[in-house]
Amino acid sequence: MEREKLYDGEYRFMQIIWEHAPINSGELVNLCAEAFEWKKSTTYTMIKKMCDKGYISSNNAVIDVLVSKDLARKEASADFVERNFNGSFADLFVAFYDGKKISEKEAKELKKLIDAYREPVV
Repeated sequence: MEREKLYDGEYRFMQIIWEHAPINSGELVNLCAEAFEWKKSTTYTMIKKMCDKGYISSNNAVIDVLVSKDLARKEASADFVERNFNGSFADLFVAFYDGKKISEKEAKELKKLIDAYREPVV
């Protein structure tokens, strides 16, 4: 089952939850009022939305994480590369560096990463 993507405002909301979970919904309301100047109703609407998307749970006014920050980042990154570069890391790399030179150290680090993730030759 593919999870719905997070929009910018949802991701910022999740940042607070990832940092503070498990968190009482009243405390979350206060944090969102401070961070985003949201009204109580806006925070509760977002809680419901993120529960419906499967990112958090809400039990007895306690909000907890169902999807880790790392997993959400991986999914968002994979979606970004797929949408913008037809899934090609090489195309992403070329667009990112676009004629810039990289240091010998960066080249070695990239090679190490490539070797670690390379599919085995059959």
